[in-house]
Amino acid sequence: MKEYNTLDDFNVENKTVLLRVDFNMPLDKKTLSITDDTRIRLALPTIQELIHNKAKTVILAHQGKQGSWDFISMQKHAETLQKLLGKPVSFIDDIYGEKAKQAIKAMRPGAVVFLDNVRKYPGETEKKKPEEHAQSDLVKNLAPLADFYVNDAFAAAHRAQCSLTGFTTVLPSAAGRLMEKELTSLEKVVRNPEKPSVFLFGGAKFADGIVTIDRLLTNKTADHVLLTGLTANAFLKAKGVNLGQKNEEAFGEEGTPEIFTEIKNVYHKFEKQIHLPVDFAIDENGKRKEISVGNLPSDQNLFDIGEQTIQQYKQLLQPAKTIFISGPCGVFENPLFRKGTEEIFKCITQTKAFSIAGGGHTVAAIEQMKLRGKISHISTGGGALEKFMMGEKLAVVEALKTAKQHQLIHVK
Repeated sequence: MKEYNTLDDFNVENKTVLLRVDFNMPLDKKTLSITDDTRIRLALPTIQELIHNKAKTVILAHQGKQGSWDFISMQKHAETLQKLLGKPVSFIDDIYGEKAKQAIKAMRPGAVVFLDNVRKYPGETEKKKPEEHAQSDLVKNLAPLADFYVNDAFAAAHRAQCSLTGFTTVLPSAAGRLMEKELTSLEKVVRNPEKPSVFLFGGAKFADGIVTIDRLLTNKTADHVLLTGLTANAFLKAKGVNLGQKNEEAFGEEGTPEIFTEIKNVYHKFEKQIHLPVDFAIDENGKRKEISVGNLPSDQNLFDIGEQTIQQYKQLLQPAKTIFISGPCGVFENPLFRKGTEEIFKCITQTKAFSIAGGGHTVAAIEQMKLRGKISHISTGGGALEKFMMGEKLAVVEALKTAKQHQLIHVK
């Protein structure tokens, strides 16, 4: 018996279901087109089941955050979903206003309506308790029109945000099929990871990862942590390495003196287990050139890890029994700087380890390198997956558990 409801617990026929998904997709910076539709594909089983069972499905999702270049409307997402489903999906350029409400009221069984970017609602990203979010305009306007709330957004399950937790106190709530699958698969790994376990962190986010790395090593969940991307650069800077102006500007607002002090403390505690790149690849006149850490600072961006780092990391990965990957090793979208990600990811598929990969860009890299079938479990989560791996409680999962305890509604 699961601690939260699933679709098995509800009869959705002719009922209106608010379905929160995570369709925060990798986009092309120039055209703003979706470059990888994996997250939409992974949510299809839930959507198809709701359509098959004659539910009226209202989709809530976000893309980017206010002020970021990838903060766009959900129209392209709705068009992509329609193509993949092979069934009509009505995009409504409204979230909870009259246009959205009228569209929901006019729905017929089996129909799908896709509302606009929930992060256009200013209160969406506020961190509050579910009961507080339930008082928001978003929940107050949409909840009366719905019979059930289904959350299939595992990738955002660590966020205590309005559309993710607010409906759980006012509507019978359940985990979607993707959320259910993620939680069931990952439960096995967290409780008893086979050793040695190696965690690889890369990509462009780094501030949240520091606490994760500290806890993973403190809890002895991880034996080794391999760093690439901006996280590795942040650790090198904290060690006193001058990376060069361009590379240090990439830290943005997150790169505060406090964060570098925090990094220094974590590195000092676990120096033998935290592994940093010893060389990098830069662009020199349109060609890949590798430079060692000793040759920094560089006035060129560090776009990938170099050959020596690749070999050192492979040696640590080969004997592993559990491998966790979050983030690519470099700018894999550019063929010049795909080498680090490709060689490391291929090495992981050749080990005997149970491998888990998570995060939008990680999954995009795996897809591009045609390695999907060779990774044991591909998760849609980045931050949510890391927190789950550390045994931390996820706001959305806790809200779903509380909803099951409080709502004595068993339709079947």
